[in-house]
Amino acid sequence: MILPIIAYGNPILKIKCKEIDFNYKDLNNLIDNMWETMYSASGVGLAAPQIGKAIRLFVVDTSPFAEDKELNIIERNKLKSFKKVFINPKIIWSSSTLLNFNEGCLSIPEIREDIKREDQIEIQYQNQKFESEILKLDGLSARVVQHEYDHIEGILFTDKLSSFKRKLLKRKLNNISLGKIKSDYPMSFNK
Repeated sequence: MILPIIAYGNPILKIKCKEIDFNYKDLNNLIDNMWETMYSASGVGLAAPQIGKAIRLFVVDTSPFAEDKELNIIERNKLKSFKKVFINPKIIWSSSTLLNFNEGCLSIPEIREDIKREDQIEIQYQNQKFESEILKLDGLSARVVQHEYDHIEGILFTDKLSSFKRKLLKRKLNNISLGKIKSDYPMSFNK
């Protein structure tokens, strides 16, 4: 089932989310709905708070980036097959090398900005079967995971912008929170 994506301005997007366990009600159904919602919105990641759940869960599928001819073949092949569910994740290491990339967010449509993020990370998490895993990521897969991880920490990519840049975007952000935008996918606004 396609769920509405929570728009910028809703307080749930600023909450540090809670861990869950294998008893979480209808978890597999929720994850299926998250995949369907993300794909219908042409996203590469979706975190639970973006659909109104303040839990430490997100899904990522970077395969759309594999079509980018500007990336080298090795990076494109890695992105093509990177599809995962992250439950109760924790970033346990990150490199000191920062790279800029133009990011967007399904909760903040029509706004894209250059954001600096660590080029490499190591993340500990549980998969859909609640088995513990540790994954080392770099490049775009690391960036997407960091973006979604920020969501469960109550951080939006716009929080990483300078105060000057946020002032320039204030009107657009207010319009998003009021629902004064057009979106190609269902959204829930703070009207």
